[in-house]
Amino acid sequence: MTFAQSIRAGIPDILPAVKEYDPAVNHAPKRKDILNPKEKKLALRNALRYFDSKLHKELLPEFEQELATYGRIYMYRYRPDYDMFARPLEEYPGNSLQARAIMLMIQNNLDPQVAQHPHELITYGGNGGVFQNWAQYLLCMQYLSQMTDQQTLVMYSGHPLGLFPSHPEAPRVVVTNGMMIPNYSQPDDWEKFNALGVTQYGQMTAGSYMYIGPQGIVHGTTITVLNGFRKIKKPTTSGLFLTSGLGGMSGAQPKAGNIAGCVTVCAEVNPKATRTRHKQGWVDEVIEDLNQLTKRVRAACEAGETLSIAYQGNVVDVWEHFDREGIRVDLGSDQTSLHNPWAGGYYPVGLSYEESNQLMAEDPASFKQHVQESLRRQAAAINKHTAKGTYFFDYGNAFLLEASRAGADIMNANDDGFRYSSYVQDIMGPMCFDYGFGPFRWVCTSGKESDLDRTDALALEVLQRLMEDSPEEIRQQMADNIQWIEGARENKLVVGSQARILYADAQGRMEIATAFNKAIAEGEIGPVVLGRDHHDVSGTDSPYRETSNIYDGSSFTADMAIHNVIGDSFRGASWVSIHNGGGVGWGEVINGGFGMVLDGSKQAQRRLESMLHWDVNNGIARRSWARNEEAIFAIKRAMAQEPLLKVTLPNLVDDSLME
Repeated sequence: MTFAQSIRAGIPDILPAVKEYDPAVNHAPKRKDILNPKEKKLALRNALRYFDSKLHKELLPEFEQELATYGRIYMYRYRPDYDMFARPLEEYPGNSLQARAIMLMIQNNLDPQVAQHPHELITYGGNGGVFQNWAQYLLCMQYLSQMTDQQTLVMYSGHPLGLFPSHPEAPRVVVTNGMMIPNYSQPDDWEKFNALGVTQYGQMTAGSYMYIGPQGIVHGTTITVLNGFRKIKKPTTSGLFLTSGLGGMSGAQPKAGNIAGCVTVCAEVNPKATRTRHKQGWVDEVIEDLNQLTKRVRAACEAGETLSIAYQGNVVDVWEHFDREGIRVDLGSDQTSLHNPWAGGYYPVGLSYEESNQLMAEDPASFKQHVQESLRRQAAAINKHTAKGTYFFDYGNAFLLEASRAGADIMNANDDGFRYSSYVQDIMGPMCFDYGFGPFRWVCTSGKESDLDRTDALALEVLQRLMEDSPEEIRQQMADNIQWIEGARENKLVVGSQARILYADAQGRMEIATAFNKAIAEGEIGPVVLGRDHHDVSGTDSPYRETSNIYDGSSFTADMAIHNVIGDSFRGASWVSIHNGGGVGWGEVINGGFGMVLDGSKQAQRRLESMLHWDVNNGIARRSWARNEEAIFAIKRAMAQEPLLKVTLPNLVDDSLME
């Protein structure tokens, strides 16, 4: 069959050939054996319901073997024969432009050049799934090829519930991932219900079809590194940034360090991840010996080189060795997937990569002890460096949270909070989110590099024009993003789709989108998909990351994320998503996202103006009510620009009255 015929066919009526397990592909680790015998039978029944009963006898032992071997039923046999990548929009079959664009975005998320564990349908973070199994993928793509603009596809944690009558103004797809009854959001709950095949961890942009490879976090990390060095009043030249994690989106760290102009050391235990990032150009050099690493870092810092090094090994060894050798670390962080510490998100020091994978599946209790001991050692080594002047920040991956649970020396002296700040508390919150600046992104659906170049130029023109009249409070943000977009092409950030990201406020997002829509209408470029990372001003309620600089007691509430996705859905989004978990862990965050297709029409213009304004200002209003000074400034400015916007402002209390 042709590609289009394969998409339209959905789940085949006859059994496809068995797919050989490809050891060259980066596979997900085996999940823990958590189901009892009765539950395993239920998991098998749940898997078989996708197939005609005449196939059950042959599929049953195969799925039973997958469950025993991998801890999940992925249905490898049904993995498509065609290559997985984002094709030009016109190659997708369908009756709806928006639905075809969503197919493009789904395939981009599963592109082996983009996805962390592509054969297990996991995009990043160790467990961030697009679907739970290949039958769900096939059925979803079939529905998208059939749907019209009078229908909406409903997605239940990877499962396509079906097409429902709606109307052209409604979202074409509504996505939920991992939305549990509140008392069932512990890590083992995810293991159990995911093994049963009834829910999944969508991460942030994995399960909402908006991941664009490491570029998304490269930008955020670049902004963080630049502002981190500004906080310690040191130029990036000759500065040293030490961190860990090259899997999934974490290849962003060395690339961001290069863009910022410092020396970056990023430790990674998985050789495949290291080789992939080095081959893709996200890291300059790979070193496996600690003494050689020390010598190279000293020389690079003394020479003022811009250099990124992947250390093939455990970051705990690096922290401890650099302490013994007197290497000055200026910035320190961690980007391992500690939201998923017991199933491959964090590998403990003292065990090889292979030993860890075996232990986490065969003896999870012992593996947990090794992880917690490793966290205690890592925290102790970091403390020695910070005593010498290192600025360490939690990068929103639950490092401080899991280290504290492990009993690490990571709390304040009075034990009322963490010793170190989240990067959102210190940098992203007050400097970006409170002003409305967040990760606006777009994908050129033509697949043409020339379209991306043109959108880069249009975005740059808008930012330069807006900066001329920008208040002093946001000029640094504007300047950083102008610098970013000017160097975007030369930094070779595209992996997979022709995509770009930058930080912009509501006005910037609306005006850039307007410029794109006009260019589409005039035939300069093809349709464009707009979106954002959920890691933004208003899409996410996460007390240990996105809303960690909310201090009025509401950081543990999730009203903002829910309101955000509801508001986006009736203001013009092409698809919306809401997830439990993402970034900092299952049960620790509620986050929502959207996608919007620009086709050059007047309807698209109306939708982008309505939805983008709400998508940002919803969050600024909440941050303002929390008494965040920068957000109060931003929402007053927004109200001055839009007379229909009326937001409740806080009355500030004199601190002396509270003494």
